[in-house]
Amino acid sequence: MSATVSFTVPSPSGPLPVTVSYARVGRGEPLLLLHGIGHHRQAWDPVVDLLAAERDVIAVDLPGFGVSPPLPDGLAYDLPTTAAVFAAFCEALELDRPHVAGNSLGGLLALELGRGKFVRSVTALSPAGFWSQAERRYAFGVLLTMRQISRRMPLPLVERMASTAAGRTALTSTIYARPSRRSPEAVVAETLALATATGFDQTLRAGATVMFTDDLPGVPVTLGWGTRDWLLVRRQGVRAKRIIPAARLVRLPGCGHCPMSDDPALVARVILDGSR
Repeated sequence: MSATVSFTVPSPSGPLPVTVSYARVGRGEPLLLLHGIGHHRQAWDPVVDLLAAERDVIAVDLPGFGVSPPLPDGLAYDLPTTAAVFAAFCEALELDRPHVAGNSLGGLLALELGRGKFVRSVTALSPAGFWSQAERRYAFGVLLTMRQISRRMPLPLVERMASTAAGRTALTSTIYARPSRRSPEAVVAETLALATATGFDQTLRAGATVMFTDDLPGVPVTLGWGTRDWLLVRRQGVRAKRIIPAARLVRLPGCGHCPMSDDPALVARVILDGSR
């Protein structure tokens, strides 16, 4: 079920209103799903039904992405603010320390929520923030290129390309190891989501100085990394494990940067095992 919720977030000028769009399905302990930059909550669609068999799944559009409105003036797209947004989101939905799983930017945000003790467990799939400066510049360059291409392509061209396996590969092989598994409709929708994301530029700028350097004592953490992640390469997972020594580091064979589509059964099992 798709819905929206509005709440206020503290700012230097006082509380400001934020609205977040989300979809909720399933029963069990709550599990919050956070997508990456330029994506939308539908990135989780391949695994939602598998997760919903055992969890109360809440998949969100981050502010300024998908159909969630942008943050109001006075709220930055930085990590502390976005974490505060989702702490307030959880309070508004009466989610008492949910489990959280995130991919890329969403993985970094999931870890930040874990650092603040807002969640019961964290599963981070190829999280941002464990890069060298050269790796960050490379990833940001790729993301900016993808964004520019998506904004220049007319919709009829996107639809024609998405109708063939070769076209879906051309559009999405940067983030998927098995892009032909994506449906034409999903590829069109995520290309449009990237093109129209109002929070993209400010989020990318805010990420230029981000490094995740804190351990998360007392919070169960699972780090999942695809063996074919060419955007945030898997050696970053080794760095993450050094920073969070108690974390479970899981190899995702044959998966790319967004592994949910490449191997839904494996990713769902990793998330469920990490949220016991």
